[in-house]
Amino acid sequence: MTFKQVRKQTSQPKKARKSKFQADLAPAEDRMVRGLKEELQQGSNTDFLSDAVALFRWAVGERKRGHRIFSESEKGERKELVFPRLERIAPEFSLPRVEISWTTKELESLAELASREPADPTETLIRAMRD
Repeated sequence: MTFKQVRKQTSQPKKARKSKFQADLAPAEDRMVRGLKEELQQGSNTDFLSDAVALFRWAVGERKRGHRIFSESEKGERKELVFPRLERIAPEFSLPRVEISWTTKELESLAELASREPADPTETLIRAMRD
């Protein structure tokens, strides 16, 4: 007769597994992230991403409540943040809107431009996208 020894398992809480995050950034975006990390004195990508997510989460909450987000200078000059992805989460609230009075000639010109084949990008645009 053979006996197997069975170990009694202790109930230890399992550690939550950390998620991995990887992003493919254009060189200009990579430089921007590195510059921001340096400016904020953050050594790790994890800390930077955690803070960025916290800030974005706050902004999402504000827009969901219908609050607008402003930057205000010491002189009282205000600039409103209009970020299309944030605006999408608050569709029941009035979005920034511009009324344009088009003449018939302007509408015809716009229709002509919109129906053309897209123009090839200029060298300046290509360089800007690479940076």
